[in-house]
Amino acid sequence: MPIHNSRDVYRRTQIRFEGRWVHGHSGSVYLVSFRTQKSSLPASLPLLWYESPRERKSLCPSSFTFGFPQISLRWALGRLLHLEYRPFLRSVASSCPSIDSLERPDSTPKEDITMGIGTADIFGSDQVGIHLAAVGNVVLHPTELPIHVLETIESCLELEMAAVSIGGSNLIGALVAGNSRGMAVADIATESDIDALTAFGDVVVMEGGVNTAGNLLLVNERGVIASPSIPSAGLEIMAEVMGAQVVATTIAGSDVVGSLGLTNDQGVLLHPDVTPEEVLLIGDVLGVPPMVGTVAFGSPLVGAGSCASNNGVIAGTETTGPELNRMEDALGLI
Repeated sequence: MPIHNSRDVYRRTQIRFEGRWVHGHSGSVYLVSFRTQKSSLPASLPLLWYESPRERKSLCPSSFTFGFPQISLRWALGRLLHLEYRPFLRSVASSCPSIDSLERPDSTPKEDITMGIGTADIFGSDQVGIHLAAVGNVVLHPTELPIHVLETIESCLELEMAAVSIGGSNLIGALVAGNSRGMAVADIATESDIDALTAFGDVVVMEGGVNTAGNLLLVNERGVIASPSIPSAGLEIMAEVMGAQVVATTIAGSDVVGSLGLTNDQGVLLHPDVTPEEVLLIGDVLGVPPMVGTVAFGSPLVGAGSCASNNGVIAGTETTGPELNRMEDALGLI
């Protein structure tokens, strides 16, 4: 696969490369790693999150109370209309639920789910993209998630669910990125973590200061956008493991491309400040039309704030309706 790195001439990096590889289907274990001893570029993005408890209540769209919560529609119609219209009234009122028959919302926080697009918070954070990684036909998620959150994720993304841990961390989306053929993972992953990941494809282990794979890679089945901070030798290994073209570039001038982009096999959503040159390159490599947008009420970190598959997308609860609509359009979910 062809490899390009638009910033090689600007980067002064001393690299030591070790050829190790994990093969996920043969049972053989060959760890691939690459180390960066000195780099002038940032290797990771500080992850910020905040608690945003939100109580959502769903109301039945067919409930009408005329402003009197204890009076049913059937009773109101019966009192308002003349006696001779009661046969007609009876047929109309029988199809209208009374207040007592409606399901009352409970006090448990609810997640919004609409046609494969929904919102949820994970461990009190609305930065769901740093906790979830959609890799091929599976979504990797932290262990011990509440049942209602798991149901929301599964309903939105419509993928196989797999609970994993990466070195004891819950930030799966920040530490893993890949497609159906292979993935990259940070070197904090233990041997047992790697064994679990190999059930879903080959694994590249990124070692040294450049290791937060989810922050540094934007991946779909056609291509990989990589951070320029990743050594060229590592890009070559990734191209082979993921079976896709790998190109190193920035998004909006930043190296953390995985945090600033959200993609599937139908589209890609990018940081609003992405340059025209970056847009053309990213669209060509990933083979999908690019669009720009935000998440979580104006955050440009669309990759950190959401997770997408070919079937849907899930974002933090602070994400607005227009932002969700933009994601739906950009990712071909309409």
